[in-house]
Amino acid sequence: MATTNEITHFAPELHIPKGTINIDFYTKFGATENFCLRNDDGSIHVAELEISGAIFHVHETMRDDLEPISAKGVTSVIGLFVPNVQEVMFKAIQAGATEINPTTDHEYGYRQGMFKDPFGHHWQIQKKI
Repeated sequence: MATTNEITHFAPELHIPKGTINIDFYTKFGATENFCLRNDDGSIHVAELEISGAIFHVHETMRDDLEPISAKGVTSVIGLFVPNVQEVMFKAIQAGATEINPTTDHEYGYRQGMFKDPFGHHWQIQKKI
């Protein structure tokens, strides 16, 4: 079996406002924090998180980076394939997300739901049916 270092995979980097201290939403949602590097003032510089093997990073804005709040809109949609869409959507809402689209089976063969996390990122939770 190949290790994570031997497999090509995406690891989205979600930008958060400078000075952010708390990213508890992600662990309440079910992510495991692999590491978190903080600035001298205690704010988060970068954190690596993982949901069932899917790695992503949360990083303070740098240079010309935009995060959804200051960009006044969606900067990307994070697609996450999971075995149980409804369960993951429920967990996200319980953790503090806002539902955008409820879990729905679509004619193109996907079950999908969408939510917005507290930092403004849109997540599309999905599985092929």
